[in-house]
Amino acid sequence: MAPVYRRHRSRLAVGFTALLCVDFLQLIVPRIIKYGIDGLEAATISTEKLLQLGGLILLIAAMVIVLRFSWRYLIIGFSRILEQTIRDKMFSHVLKMDAPFFERRTSGDLMAHSTNDLAAVQMACGMGMVAGVDSFVMSFAAIGFMIGIHPTLTLLALLPLPILAISTRILTGKLHNRFSTVQEQFADLTEFSRSTLISIGLIKAYTMESFQTGRFDTLGKKYVKSNLRVARLHGLISPLATVVGSCGMLMVLYFGGRLVIVGDISLGDFVAFITYLYMLIWPMMAIGWVANLVQRGLTSLGRIHNLLASRPCLPDPVVSSALVPLKQPGFYLKNLTFTYSSAEIPALANITLKLEPGIHGFTGRTGSGKSTLCKLLTRLYPVDDDMLFFDNDDVNTLPVEFVRSHISYVGQEPILFSDTIEANIAFGRPEASRKEIIEAAKNGAIHEDIMSLTDDYDTMIGERGVKLSGGQRQRLALARALLCNRPVLIIDDGLSAVDVATEHEVFAGLKRHFADKTVLIVSNRIKLLSMTDRIVIIGDGKIEHEGNHETLLKENSLYQSMYTKQMEQDAAGELQLS
Repeated sequence: MAPVYRRHRSRLAVGFTALLCVDFLQLIVPRIIKYGIDGLEAATISTEKLLQLGGLILLIAAMVIVLRFSWRYLIIGFSRILEQTIRDKMFSHVLKMDAPFFERRTSGDLMAHSTNDLAAVQMACGMGMVAGVDSFVMSFAAIGFMIGIHPTLTLLALLPLPILAISTRILTGKLHNRFSTVQEQFADLTEFSRSTLISIGLIKAYTMESFQTGRFDTLGKKYVKSNLRVARLHGLISPLATVVGSCGMLMVLYFGGRLVIVGDISLGDFVAFITYLYMLIWPMMAIGWVANLVQRGLTSLGRIHNLLASRPCLPDPVVSSALVPLKQPGFYLKNLTFTYSSAEIPALANITLKLEPGIHGFTGRTGSGKSTLCKLLTRLYPVDDDMLFFDNDDVNTLPVEFVRSHISYVGQEPILFSDTIEANIAFGRPEASRKEIIEAAKNGAIHEDIMSLTDDYDTMIGERGVKLSGGQRQRLALARALLCNRPVLIIDDGLSAVDVATEHEVFAGLKRHFADKTVLIVSNRIKLLSMTDRIVIIGDGKIEHEGNHETLLKENSLYQSMYTKQMEQDAAGELQLS
């Protein structure tokens, strides 16, 4: 935050100057009132003079209005600028993180950081900072004026203050822990809401609406209970400050009244003293409020700091000279071994493989490591040195962005945005023309489906593409990858919902569009695999066999059983249709 403060130090200096001017003007008013009351008591002041004093108070009020608007605009406005800066930094930081980071943190937790935590920091650096400075200045100035009127009476008025200081310290210490619990429970509540909304179809299919409502109600009650525990502490601070201030006022009324009677101070001094004491009550009450804001802000700032302090596991070296984009890059896997942090058995073990330009098919049983391999190639997880090479360079010596800029990726679950079809296809290349987008859609065998919609390429597809079928979503994601036209294309079971006829059309588009490029297709569909140049069978994280369709039919039992089973299913389907 320090760079933001330095960048806006002039704005803050002017804002706090305006704040101090407001405090100074407010401190003058009791002196004016004292002058008027003493004049009335001594019968030495005229009506014209009283009107002048009234006019002066009105002028001061007008100046306070202008200056108060100024410091609110400058200081509170700065807190919003600070909030925006931290939010942008958090968003940028999260986008740079790798897959292990998102395995440790839920979406709800990240959303809580950018909502509740950020709001707490903004309040602490806005109104908290203003109230802290204001109460500090007003306290010392008011006490100074009170001492100027009568030191002993001032001492009596301030006797209860140590009670407030000690109590506030104890209460704010407990407040910190309770507010941390509130923020964590808010993250849980947010994550539950998010996961429920994106799974609404499944919830309705299993008629689990009441069950989910009950779970949400339980989380909500826990969140309310924790907030009430915070509110109980916070609710004690302000009344405590009021009681302390009232005790001081009682002392002043009793002892100050006696001083007026015996003539030690004038009636005007007494009224001015009470006015200054009233001015002192606000800072005493603000102590609790500021302490609450600061504790909330510090707690949230600590959570945000922990988020920003996290670092990706992937090495991302800085290259001194600019790297030239590659035209026909490939991968070389040398005894590649990888184990997830939460697992004991390697997901991939001693894989040695060369992936050059051409269409490579990957298949194997569920959990064999096919998707893990795709994630490593797209640099979502770290690998050890000298295990994975990209265009003959160890990937750990290359910037992550450079490697990914050569790869188009289509995952098992296509990620689509609540936007137009055109925007979804052009996500990887926002500057692409409509003609290029249409060409990519044709190669992805989705153009005809798009044209059948009411607004064709301007159709809004809804959250996660809910208005499209599974096959349409996959082909739309494929069109996005084709539009990027990168040297490497990885399709991780991204055609599973496409029918056989469309599958052939898609593959023909790949052949046209990705000639002389490296294509990896993960699939268990024999007809699709049979059209590839080479097929690699992975089992238990190792390469079991590789070769073309004919070779594997002769030599690999798993491939033979897959072929036989799928041919029987196709024959049964054709028989039913006839």
